[in-house]
Amino acid sequence: MGRALAGARVPPAARHDRPGAGRPLPGQRRERGPAARPRPARRLCPLGPRGPARDDPPRGVRRRAGAREDPRGRPAAPARRPAPGGALRRSGLRASWGPGLAAAGGGVALALAFPAPGWAGAAWVALAPLFYAAVVLGPRPALGWAWLAGTLFFLVLLRWLDFTLRTYSVLPWPLTWVPTALLAGYCGLWVGLVGGAVAWLAARRGAAAALAAAPFLWVAAEWGRGHLLGGFPWGSLGYTQWDQLAVLQVAELGGVAAVSFVLAAVNAALAGALALPRAAALGGLALAAGLVGAALGFGAARLAEGEPPGTVTVAVVQPAIDQPLKWDARHTEAALRIYGELTRRAADARPDLIVWPETASPTPLRRDPELLEALRALAATRGVPLLVGSMDVVDAAGADVRNTAFLVTGAGIVGRYDKIHLVPFGEYVPLASVIGFVRGWAEFISELTPGSRATVFAGPPAPFGVVICYEGIFPDLVRRFVRGGARLVVNMTNDAWFGRTSGPLQHLAMYPFRAVEHRVAVVRAANTGVSALVAPSGRIVESLGLFARGTLVGRVPLRARETLFSRLGDWLSWLALAVSGSALAAAARRRPAGPATTEARAA
Repeated sequence: MGRALAGARVPPAARHDRPGAGRPLPGQRRERGPAARPRPARRLCPLGPRGPARDDPPRGVRRRAGAREDPRGRPAAPARRPAPGGALRRSGLRASWGPGLAAAGGGVALALAFPAPGWAGAAWVALAPLFYAAVVLGPRPALGWAWLAGTLFFLVLLRWLDFTLRTYSVLPWPLTWVPTALLAGYCGLWVGLVGGAVAWLAARRGAAAALAAAPFLWVAAEWGRGHLLGGFPWGSLGYTQWDQLAVLQVAELGGVAAVSFVLAAVNAALAGALALPRAAALGGLALAAGLVGAALGFGAARLAEGEPPGTVTVAVVQPAIDQPLKWDARHTEAALRIYGELTRRAADARPDLIVWPETASPTPLRRDPELLEALRALAATRGVPLLVGSMDVVDAAGADVRNTAFLVTGAGIVGRYDKIHLVPFGEYVPLASVIGFVRGWAEFISELTPGSRATVFAGPPAPFGVVICYEGIFPDLVRRFVRGGARLVVNMTNDAWFGRTSGPLQHLAMYPFRAVEHRVAVVRAANTGVSALVAPSGRIVESLGLFARGTLVGRVPLRARETLFSRLGDWLSWLALAVSGSALAAAARRRPAGPATTEARAA
């Protein structure tokens, strides 16, 4: 008996050397007496390398009356150590439903933190269920549920695309939701990768280490989504705080990624409060509180500072012309009359610059000498330069068409900027040789030629850069203009494609970040809204609502200093990529703690 407990193999012959030791023969059934009471073993040898042979698995051992933990007399199961991090990981489909559905609900709640309705506070808690699900589920279910949460998030966030497709495409409803669902699924995959990575780290390094890495993983995923395959940074977590000025100020240090990091860290700490032991949970909450306190303290200090010296007066024209009428030749005269009236009204305030929206000219400006002369004369008589958006046909064959901003003075066209970052499936078709057939699906799909230079206009009134429509959501591109000497940033856009949906509001929400990142004023001219004047603090000083026809005139400060983000750009995103990669690489070198390993350590 002692040899069996010690793990020594008992020869087969020794197992039947006494009555009752083995299965009795038929003739022995009535003659069998009670089995001899086994003697207790003198000592227990530790299991491990010197344990039982591989072909003789250990048998369950119990006392005669049954173990206290097993009153029915069955062998007591060996004690198992909790999963790393102190939380037992759930397995199986049923066990994943609760955390998974909570994560999916968090994805929907996160979408509502963006305009509209813009419940910014939801962003501080919406990701906590996702991070919690990641540390209590295995990597595969965590990836699946996080992917679902991300897809639902983007499906609700981008719901305004359905209006564009229903209005300007040949797709019937509900097929108009198919392109939106495909885009949401792709963007949601980045959220799924974060959930899967957190779960994988939790399995190998423990839940505390996984949650500590979660903010870095989130920022790294946002960087990847914003750069790969042309990039689509719409819906970055930090943009939920566009009107929370105290939180917004840290964008000066690390861009929108800095705000995303703070929000992700708070959500990870809340998940840790549910998944970690008390001491570790309190430590995580304390770190998150310290991070938020530092961000708010920095924001308060920056908001207490005054505006930089040196201001210029800028006027914005918002004509509110519906998209179907913009290129209608029968409406050309009426459109020019609207622009003329608004421009003369704005000129009465004697601004230093008047800005028209993107593609405001109903005809290609350089191919319409009459219109160009009228604008030149207006600029000369009023003594104010005009920044006009227009399509431009560069070659005689009409194959090279560009989206351009022209600076017109009394001397005519004195400068131009050609849009660099074109809108996929709007201004060009990716993989046109494969899916070029989609051009026939919608009237808003064109084939433009991108520009190549981040032109900074020398003025008047001062050096300024122009980003056209979609370009303003890319921090790196705006930074190129600032690094080139721009002291003012102008955004010309045409959001009429999105109607009266939340799309134009979500687009506007990104420009307070561009202002804070470089402490530069942003002047925004939108065809149907929302036009705005944004201060270097990110505060929207004045604005014109959706489909409101009118002008904005205001004084804006010129950029007077260089911020950390202006100098180093996406340094925080690069740091997040490095930390995420290092954490995953370190975890890959460590084997997960499976049941066998756990039992051996317990013994």
